[in-house]
Amino acid sequence: MQKEPAVSADQMLAFETDCHLFSGCGFEAPGLHSFVFEPMFSIGGFDFNKPILLALVGTFAIVAFFWAAFSKPKLVPGKLQMIGEAGYDFIRRGVVYETIGKKEGEKYVPLVVALFFFVWVMNLWSVIPLAQFPVTSIFSIPLGLALLVYLVWVPLTFKRHGFVGAFKNFTGYDPSLPGGVRPLVMVIEFFSNLLVRPFTHAVRLFANMFAGHMLLVLFTIATWYMLNGIGIAYSAVSFVMTIVMVAFELFIQLIQAYVFVLLTCTYIQGALVEEH
Repeated sequence: MQKEPAVSADQMLAFETDCHLFSGCGFEAPGLHSFVFEPMFSIGGFDFNKPILLALVGTFAIVAFFWAAFSKPKLVPGKLQMIGEAGYDFIRRGVVYETIGKKEGEKYVPLVVALFFFVWVMNLWSVIPLAQFPVTSIFSIPLGLALLVYLVWVPLTFKRHGFVGAFKNFTGYDPSLPGGVRPLVMVIEFFSNLLVRPFTHAVRLFANMFAGHMLLVLFTIATWYMLNGIGIAYSAVSFVMTIVMVAFELFIQLIQAYVFVLLTCTYIQGALVEEH
């Protein structure tokens, strides 16, 4: 049988705008096609689609905000500087200092702050009109961020402890364990720390944003689909659920950004101590 061509999110949206209850077309539930976007334009052979543009615009927005807030700092801060300082200080004191410590953690504050605001803004696109898509629901984005963190704490472990010390750190070597159990524990810890950890670091963020977007799309489509005849009552219920899900997503987006950087600091802190 000939394989049907993939349906993009843009094509599905065009179909759904003309589809209502009792209009003769069936309800098209959201699926993987909701995460497939056609290229909007190309530059130098590189295609730019909606998620890429959102990532670029979000990055420029973050840089522009902090540049405007801190390019000319004042003793009595203005509104932008006050907001920027509050966000920066929250991550520095509430995450980095609390997890790594003030002395060791100060040098990692810029990295953790940048990660937090990048992840948060990429999440926020999900509820911003016209954008309405969380960039972090594309697995390559959380995976790239997790690999960045991985390339920080793994070399840091070797630098701080040397090869033997790093090996003990990665394997959770504990001489108090019985000889028969110790090798098994070390193998499990080794694979858990070096292979599973970066994967779970990425999947935790990806899965939450993926699932949240699917629910928002589901209730949004259902609201529009049932907006016809007696289905209007059901459409109203679905609309209320859409509003509830948006509010819930705002909370989850912030929490996931916080959890991502909290785990980042936990990994770095583990690289700085002999036993963890």
